[in-house]
Order: sequence, then structure tokens, then C-alpha cells
Amino acid sequence: MSPSILRNALLTATASGMLACASLANAATTLNLSYNGPPDTDKNAVHLFATNLKRLVEEKTDGDITLKLYPNSMLGEEQERMEQVINTPSLNIASFAGLSPIVPEIYVSAIPFLFEDYSAAHEFFDEGDYWNKVEATLKERTGAELLGVIEEGGFLDFTNSKRPISSPDDFEGLRFRAMDPSQVALYEAFGASGTPIPWTDTYMALKTNVADGQMNPPMYIIMGSLYEVQKYLTLANVQYSDQFLVANGSWYEGLSEEDRQAIDAAVKEANELNRTDVEKRVDERIQFLGDNGMQVIEPTEEELAAFREQGQPAYIDWLKEKGIGAEWIEMALEDAGQSDLLAK
Repeated sequence: MSPSILRNALLTATASGMLACASLANAATTLNLSYNGPPDTDKNAVHLFATNLKRLVEEKTDGDITLKLYPNSMLGEEQERMEQVINTPSLNIASFAGLSPIVPEIYVSAIPFLFEDYSAAHEFFDEGDYWNKVEATLKERTGAELLGVIEEGGFLDFTNSKRPISSPDDFEGLRFRAMDPSQVALYEAFGASGTPIPWTDTYMALKTNVADGQMNPPMYIIMGSLYEVQKYLTLANVQYSDQFLVANGSWYEGLSEEDRQAIDAAVKEANELNRTDVEKRVDERIQFLGDNGMQVIEPTEEELAAFREQGQPAYIDWLKEKGIGAEWIEMALEDAGQSDLLAK
């Protein structure tokens, strides 16, 4: 866990504070819901989820609980927002950058090419033992509740400005913007280099050739106008694109049974709406990128197998170097139906 988050959590989560949270939960209350990205339901699936969640929570609790939305990281960047949700009655939709300093074991869920399709990813997060353990670990370390895994854009694909990529060999010598250290490890496995660059700086980094390429689902490529500075799009379905809905634990535990069930039902329904919207729009978003100048490359099954065979073992080695226990990796691979990787 990040020392700053742990320190602030311990300082703030006093007995009196916890009692105050419980008291608030038993009365009509308005909670802040913070997240990344613009307040645009067309371009930002996280905002679509937040909008639906607000409506559903207020409907299902008869107005006893209302949500106030704070898009565009208005309440702070990732770690600052995690400190807020740990310490005060609130909700936060965190990315890997927010959750991984506390539960680095979530990097296991980003093993590349882990899921064959959307239904496999849904089953992994909705029913798997690995994800149940992630939820329990976050609660144990911070008291916070992990309420849902939010589908935010489909599967991640590669883009770059230099040449078509259809096999691992095509990465040689290229420089990629990385979201986090796990992506750096993946690029290096393919012979490229990776440099962590904040999302807000990504467009300019690509435009000025600080980086040649990046990895994101079509939704984010459109949201960030990256098609203006990237020529090639490789549909490799690298990783499932998700974020994580986190609730203050004292607030959640202090809810009445009826309100807690209403919150859980609202989260589930809002997420189902998100999945439907994201998945039905992937093809039209790819078409948009093609119509706006990107060359779309669809690797063959043999080429995708080469990506898997080179990328997965290197990424798993990186997880082990990070000190993530083998039991986490084994459990996730078993949930994903890829236990054969353990023998490699």
C-alpha cells in the first residue's frame, strides 16, 4: 500500500470518524462520486456509468441517497481521490493508477490476452475466486469496499505512427507511451521501449514524437483525438479495459440492509447498461477511426498466437519480479481457463 495513503487513512479513520460515517448512512445523504474523463456519455463510458448509477441509486432508495458527480478528476488525481474515499463517505471510480498502489495484485488481471471475449471477462470479474480475493484484500488493507468492475471501453489495441504492426517483430525499436509499469514490461517483451506518460500529456507526446505509439481501446483513441497523431491501429484485444468502483467502508457498512441491497442492485444494473453500450459500439468506433485516416490492421489467429506466446510469459515474469505471490497468478489463470500457462 502507498505510504501516503496508509498514513492518511490511519490518521483520519478514527473511532469518532467511523461513527460519524455510520450516522450519515442512516439519514438522507448526498455522496460525491468522482472519476476521470469528461462529462460526455458519448465519448466517456465511465461518465455513462456514473450517470446511470446516480439515477438508479436515487430511484432505488426513494431519494434517501443521492449522488453528486465530479468528472474530469475535479476532486483530485488518482491517489488523492483514493485517500478521500478511504477516509470520508464518498464513492470513487479508480483506474489501475489509483488502486494498484494499495492492491498491486490487481496487475494480475491485466495479463495480456487473458480473455477470449467479453463474456469470458465478465465471468472472471463477476464470479472468479481471484477477484473475490482482490475485494477482500482491499477491505482488509483500507476498510474500503470494491463494489464493481466498470467496463469502460472494450479491449485495448495498439496504435503507432511509424508502421503497421501485425506481429511482435514489428515492435522492434519503437517507443510507446505506457499507462503504468505493467505496460512498460509488455512493450519490452516485444522489443520496444515504454515510458509512463500521463493521459493528459499523451496527445502532445505522440504529436511531438516523444512516443511513437500507445495502447488503448477505440473509445479512448477517439476521446483523446489520438487518431490525429497516429496512423496505424492494430486490433489485438490486448487487455480488458476496466476501472473500479470503490465505496467508503464505514458508510457502506452503516447502511440499512434495504439501502445496501439497493446500492448493490444499482451498481449491477448500471454496469450491465455500460457493457451493452460499450460492446455494441466497438465496431462503429473502429469504423470512425478508419474513416478518419487510420489504417486498421487485423492480425490473423497465428499472429495473435505469437503475441500471446511472447507477451504472456514476459508479463508473468514481471509480476513475480514485483513480488506478487504465485497463488494470485495461479488463481487468476485458473479462473480465466488458462492454467496451461503455469507450465511454461
